Amino acid sequence: MVFKIVYPTKNLSSSIHNYWELRGEEHDNCSDRIFPDGCSGLVLNMGNVCLTDSGRSSLLPGTTSVVGPMTTYKESLIRADTHLIGVCFKPGAFANFYDFVAQDQLLNETVQLDRKDSFDVGKFLVEGWHYFNRFFSARLNIRNGLVLDVIEDIHSTCGILRLAQIVDRNHVTMRTLERLFKKHIGLTPKEYSRIIRLQRSMTMIKNNVGHKTLSDIAFECGYYDHAHLTNEIREFTGLAPSML
Repeated sequence: MVFKIVYPTKNLSSSIHNYWELRGEEHDNCSDRIFPDGCSGLVLNMGNVCLTDSGRSSLLPGTTSVVGPMTTYKESLIRADTHLIGVCFKPGAFANFYDFVAQDQLLNETVQLDRKDSFDVGKFLVEGWHYFNRFFSARLNIRNGLVLDVIEDIHSTCGILRLAQIVDRNHVTMRTLERLFKKHIGLTPKEYSRIIRLQRSMTMIKNNVGHKTLSDIAFECGYYDHAHLTNEIREFTGLAPSML
């Protein structure tokens, strides 16, 4: 398969990580495994029917679907006739463009959008990525200032900051913070912190420039020991650390 990333215009960069395109190649018949990252997204299917959510959902030709936040991995079947166009929102940014559903209702789900909220296939074929920039610029309405501040705190400490500290630093109650996170991100602050911490540890394992042991990486990322880290990786990815 061939995977391509395209970045949005500057006015959208605080809400959208990137646009992407995935095309199957002649002899493809394989699974593409996606790991949790705390983000939601959209997928436009420009090819044939594509099985996703590890076989639980189907992306129909010409349709746009919202991919909710994830707490575990999912797989999509990639074949020669697969052609997907996608959008990866930044955490909490789905509500900057759509306000019809709370993100926790989309947890681990892929749901086809109504036509009025979907992409126009014909316009995309004519305008390409410029159509996406126009589409989202017209819908952009920045919300969730408090949630974004908390997300920044979590990222700046790589998910290690304790929830009690997050609450104190942002002058909010735990109940309010959890309600806002479930609505705008689909996860609790604790779940989101776990995912961010896991992503950092996975990056360190893959790159491992300093040839650190798994125990070294575990302690540096805030885990009790290498067994704790191994269990987290298996839960979120279905893989052992050596298979990343």
